[in-house]
Amino acid sequence: MKDTNIMDLEVGFDVPALPGMDEADIQTPCLVLDLDALERNIKKMGDYAAAHGMRHRSHGKMHKSVDVQKLQEKLGGAIGVCCQKVSEADVFVRGGIKDVLVSNQVRQPAKIDRLARMASEAKITVCVDDVANVADLSAAAVKHGSTIHCFVEIDCGAGRCGVTTTPAVVEIAQAIDAADNLVFDGIQAYQGAMQHMDSYEERAGKTQVAVDQVKDAVEALTAIDMTPNFVSGGGTGSYYFESNSGVFNELQCGSYAFMDADYGRILDKDGKRIDAGEWENALFLLTSVMSHAKTDKAIVDAGLKAQSVDSGLPFIYGRTDVEYVKCSDEHGVVADPDGVLKVNDKLKLVPGHCDPTCNVHDYYVGVRGGKVETVWPVSARGKAY
Repeated sequence: MKDTNIMDLEVGFDVPALPGMDEADIQTPCLVLDLDALERNIKKMGDYAAAHGMRHRSHGKMHKSVDVQKLQEKLGGAIGVCCQKVSEADVFVRGGIKDVLVSNQVRQPAKIDRLARMASEAKITVCVDDVANVADLSAAAVKHGSTIHCFVEIDCGAGRCGVTTTPAVVEIAQAIDAADNLVFDGIQAYQGAMQHMDSYEERAGKTQVAVDQVKDAVEALTAIDMTPNFVSGGGTGSYYFESNSGVFNELQCGSYAFMDADYGRILDKDGKRIDAGEWENALFLLTSVMSHAKTDKAIVDAGLKAQSVDSGLPFIYGRTDVEYVKCSDEHGVVADPDGVLKVNDKLKLVPGHCDPTCNVHDYYVGVRGGKVETVWPVSARGKAY
């Protein structure tokens, strides 16, 4: 499949669209990118990071696309990519991305070995929250003659991976520093649990707790001549806090580029939704009406298998006269009280949660000015190991 020219594929069976087609002819359900909005979002984040003296490492777990990542590096100055899984990282390395952070723990021997092999082809960084992990990483790097960079991960409020005390940070950093073929490069401090809090003030408060915790660890490391090169974290819901903290120097924002319904609901410092000015909706799940046998509702072809609803149902972009109200495996139910829709009408849905929605599709259809400009594979789709 990878050697097949996309123009040789059949629309509607192999791919949802081909470059040059009218937007109206795209087959559904599929993911559509508004390329103008996407590029504006990417440039805006790049300009912000540069103006605040921050590095931006875009998060590939959101889009899982080598093409989108390259656009983020070209237009937004992203210095590399974050991944959550070794298999994701492998896709980006094979796609030519040269700086990859696995912002997660890697403990299984086969995955550690794969990570060490990749480190011969690109700069690979991995998170560590257990001294016992250090010896395994070192042994694999020595075996393959590579160097693995390491961030000590701090649990700064998400309650998942990471250590919670400064002494634990210091202990792991010292073990990394003493290990063969490993480099202690910094701290991972991403507060994921607060990214979707609606209130700006609540997010600010949670972030400040994290900043104070990380600052204490940095000061302890500096006192023993181990100042971290990078303090990395920050997401679409908090990047302005980390970038003004005086502690962080690398951002890991992901969803800003596409936006989704859940992120769109959070409020900025002026009490406005962030999808009403801060960021634009660039990702849409295009769906078509397939039945209107009931007068007051239309049935569309984007159901559970085409999206994730863990963060709520999608909303219909640009319309208030109809509402997506329910879904099953293959169908979505759209309330249409005035009967304005007809069979084969298309609707743009803004997914509730972009990351897992993107993970169930094979392609992005990039649209500009009513025409399909490009079709990109979701390169790391299904890479969950």
